Amino acid sequence: MGVHKKDFEAPSKRGNGHKHSKKLIVDAILYVLKGGIQWRLLPKDFPPWKTVYDHFSKWNKWGVWEKCLDRLTVYHRQKAGRSAQPSYGIIDAQSLKTQYASEERGIDGGKKVKGHKRHIVVDILGNLLHVSVHAANLSDTKSACDVLEAAAGKYPSIKAFSGDAGYRGSAVEYTDKKLGMTLHISEKIEGKWAVLPKRWVVERTFSWLGGFRRLSKDFEILPATAENMIRIAMLKITPAKCV
Repeated sequence: MGVHKKDFEAPSKRGNGHKHSKKLIVDAILYVLKGGIQWRLLPKDFPPWKTVYDHFSKWNKWGVWEKCLDRLTVYHRQKAGRSAQPSYGIIDAQSLKTQYASEERGIDGGKKVKGHKRHIVVDILGNLLHVSVHAANLSDTKSACDVLEAAAGKYPSIKAFSGDAGYRGSAVEYTDKKLGMTLHISEKIEGKWAVLPKRWVVERTFSWLGGFRRLSKDFEILPATAENMIRIAMLKITPAKCV
């Protein structure tokens, strides 16, 4: 199962000629994401920055990035010898500063960060199943309820989730009573540092995302745009590492 050219074209425009290849435009978007540069600073080797940004914006609205990533996830799960649909999800969050006066911005009092919080759910291989960007002041255990529900709705095959101690309380209760599923909590081992089973998978995914300078802070105004930046990064990461 692969990504098709028609996914990048509006239904009314499919079949029409285009001045710039879709591959070159995608390469330009990845250049911005990897290098952390402004759109206007795109090198002349790429199409004009306005053209690149226009395609990026349209593909955001059409849900292209999520559709492509979902197909890629299925392909690489099967390539790794697993079923196409995941049965287990691992959740974690990351707070980070926003560069501008972005929407839904708040202060994470525990980590002293003013900005957004990235919530992701991955499968056991580290493939991204769901991402949600929201204000950093929302607690993990409460905001996780919507995130877990969205992941479970998208992947009915999921039977259980795993999270760290920050998800104790509301998230565990909600998963049990509302979703009819289990949220396993990975507790830290007292007195020593240790790699926790399953939890290291989602932290590794965050580490992979850290290789993209555009994600070092949240430079996006809209949370939905920030979510798509993460999906685009995973489109680059998945073929090489999620195996």
